[in-house]
Amino acid sequence: MREKYDGDAFDLQPEDLAGGWVPVFRAWFAEAVATGAPEPNAMVLATVDEAGMPATRTVLCKGLDERGVVFYTNYGSDKARAVDANPVAAVTFPWIAIHRQVHVRGAVTRVTAEETAAYWAERPRGSQLGAWASDQSRPVAGRAAMAERFAEVEARFEGADVPVPPEWGGYRIAPEVVEFWQGRENRVHNRVRLTAPDFRPVRLQP
Repeated sequence: MREKYDGDAFDLQPEDLAGGWVPVFRAWFAEAVATGAPEPNAMVLATVDEAGMPATRTVLCKGLDERGVVFYTNYGSDKARAVDANPVAAVTFPWIAIHRQVHVRGAVTRVTAEETAAYWAERPRGSQLGAWASDQSRPVAGRAAMAERFAEVEARFEGADVPVPPEWGGYRIAPEVVEFWQGRENRVHNRVRLTAPDFRPVRLQP
């Protein structure tokens, strides 16, 4: 199986990133949305646990600015325990439909309780209830057991706002390296990387 990369009319240049990585990221994200790329805010999150074992999974980006990339999870989940033990991570936005990727890696910290509360208020009620029902990454007897737990939580909060669970919140990856990638013909891909502290854009060989 082999994909031909030759359809991107825009050719990213290092000087296009003179104003920083965020404006270009937002422009690419908007293009991914406009072209109908599935779940354009989905990103592959890589962590390394206390034993040095790497793991990847797809999560949703729920905030992005100059401070970094934000995702939310249960603080008892595998990913949360990994970043608490080894507070660095990397994410990749794989916009395969438009032959583009963006990679971000750096140190990870928890967002403030106020930021978590503001995002929590925007979540659908079903997602809020699901967060209460799940001890994420822990074993469960089966789907029926999860359905029972969800029903219990639904009854518990019937007619009331659902508060933020005490073991749930956000993490921010502060960018230390940001790389933009475009697929190009004959695998001569386009790569431009920015690295802290000055984030000077540098073109890389593919």
